[in-house]
Amino acid sequence: MADPAPTAAAPGESDLSGALARNIEAIARRREADVASASGGVRVAMAVGRMIGRMRFVYANIAFYAAWVAGSRGWLPGIPAFDPDFYLVGSVASIESIFLSIFILIAQNRAAAAADRRDDLSLQVGLLAEHEITQLIKLTAAIAEKLGIDPEHHSDIADLQTDVAPEAVLDRIEREEPRPDFD
Repeated sequence: MADPAPTAAAPGESDLSGALARNIEAIARRREADVASASGGVRVAMAVGRMIGRMRFVYANIAFYAAWVAGSRGWLPGIPAFDPDFYLVGSVASIESIFLSIFILIAQNRAAAAADRRDDLSLQVGLLAEHEITQLIKLTAAIAEKLGIDPEHHSDIADLQTDVAPEAVLDRIEREEPRPDFD
């Protein structure tokens, strides 16, 4: 038996609201500006980070070190044994790991900074939405009162008319949650 047809066609590009399309474009422009404002060194580090984060890099390392081992043992025709105790390859691998670690840390620092900015934006949008909803609840309660509708059976209405103080919420969270031990 064939699967039933979907109830609605898959959304297309034209189905995005104007505000959503504008927001997507704004985020794309912000990311482009972020990349453009990075120093040359940071751009190099990010490019290296993208390169080493792929399986091709793993395969290239396997091939390189396998060839090194084969060459250092004299197993490759025309190449005399040159590193029988693997001291040189150990040094090369150590230096490679130092630099790769630095590139990874640079990429992680940039990713963490971008995540912090997105978290700040999400927090600000959430706080703004909460404030707007609180104002709408106050307005709705005032309209209900004017129309003679008694909202008393909704005990949460009074609480919902109070703006949230982010500092108070953070203070309460910090009191309730155990503090992580980073020492």
